[in-house]
Amino acid sequence: MPACSPLRRRILIILHQKHSTPGRLGRLLRAQGCELDCRCPRYGDPLPDTLHGYAGVIVFGGPMSVNDGDAWIRREIDWIGIPLKEGTPFLGICLGAQMLARHLGHRVRPHAQGRVEVGYYRIQPTEHGHRICDCRFPDHVYQWHREGFELPCGATLLAKGQDFEAQAFRYQEKAYGFQFHPEVNFAIMCRWSLLTRERMAEPGARPRHRHVEGWLRHDRTIARWSSAFLASWLAGGQPATPPAALLLAETPAPQH
Repeated sequence: MPACSPLRRRILIILHQKHSTPGRLGRLLRAQGCELDCRCPRYGDPLPDTLHGYAGVIVFGGPMSVNDGDAWIRREIDWIGIPLKEGTPFLGICLGAQMLARHLGHRVRPHAQGRVEVGYYRIQPTEHGHRICDCRFPDHVYQWHREGFELPCGATLLAKGQDFEAQAFRYQEKAYGFQFHPEVNFAIMCRWSLLTRERMAEPGARPRHRHVEGWLRHDRTIARWSSAFLASWLAGGQPATPPAALLLAETPAPQH
């Protein structure tokens, strides 16, 4: 059954804070005909025993660590085995990517010199990364994390960074982990950089004005790539081009 047939358009969205949203990715998925089933296991929402009837799963980020001792974190990490076993398209973003790496047996830890990535940073996509959809992988992305991980065994590296080397990977054919935040739109960026201003003082973090500058310079590319990636992801990993109207809708107007 095609991933985007009428019976397979539901996307399981896993969030970790009461006021979190799927941001840009949620809007893109709705525009591509998907229904979002948003759940927050941290606050007691159950996770399904099977993903039959779902077109995919996205696990978003949060301020907690996979190394915290909370029982719900351990349960969620173990639960990732269900989409991997059933072959359901899976995407982990930041904390979600770290959960995927931990599920695959790898440590998640802070930078050895205490550095963080908060703001826009250059990354180096691999040729594998450029081939995952009909749009080249962006070379600047928005980050908000203090922990990272090594490339899991059996995974394909899609992009690497300087302070945190594994920035994006694919496991098997349908599971992806992104250390960065393609879901961040301008409103989310402003909220994060205002509500947690203390993060700007950490080693390696970008000052707030650099976040705005980075959005003006790089968000157009990230928006176009996000549209193309989701179309491919929904197609089960096969390159697919989203409708031209959707690309135009997600591409910000030039800023002067």
